[in-house]
Amino acid sequence: MAAREPAPDEPHEDDTAISYEQWGADFFHEAISEARILGAVNTIAGQPIDFGPMGVGPGRIAKVRAYGEIGAADATRRDGDRISYRVELPVSLTFEVDLQVETHRFVADLLVPLTLTAVALPGVRIFIEATPPRGSEVQVDLEAKGLRASVLQRVVGVEGELRKFVAGYVRRELDKPHVREARTIDVSRAIDRAWASLAPRSRTDGVTADLNDELEREIRHNEETFVAEPEGR
Repeated sequence: MAAREPAPDEPHEDDTAISYEQWGADFFHEAISEARILGAVNTIAGQPIDFGPMGVGPGRIAKVRAYGEIGAADATRRDGDRISYRVELPVSLTFEVDLQVETHRFVADLLVPLTLTAVALPGVRIFIEATPPRGSEVQVDLEAKGLRASVLQRVVGVEGELRKFVAGYVRRELDKPHVREARTIDVSRAIDRAWASLAPRSRTDGVTADLNDELEREIRHNEETFVAEPEGR
């Protein structure tokens, strides 16, 4: 004999009740996935960066400018009691060093580390807290092949400023209202939407259609009654 399928409101045999606390912890682990974390931080991906021109060197005669954009991030789950990720946000920049008589261009790749942590808020909400890096934590890789030593010295002098600028820029972007909104998960609102999709829909049209179908079937079944000649005629 085939096993009886459980009714929709019956628990399956392998379902075991757990505490609300355990359910909440499991929910956090499922809800704050790597994909959702990246979706929250990648709202600033593609944002342009324009730094300078800034005077460097003796007399600030040489001018340095950098322009580029923020790339898509990578995330790695961190160990610990809190759900937290280390996110590395790449930034690609083109440098221009204007020496008045000539301009040198080269590429710089930066890596901006962030720490994103899930924080429980009242009202059944989750906020993705972002800890931006200090300027010294920003990695800079300069592709400066073929440049003269004098040019490189000027570039090295501006690296520290560039690190601080990029770290501050990312911090400001993360704090913008639309980015903070993207980092907020309103679970209560999502549940309301889910319940609304499951709630019984208006049956007015359905009842009318069902009634018409039933009437048609009844008339077809008893059509002789409607076309038969009355007795006595």
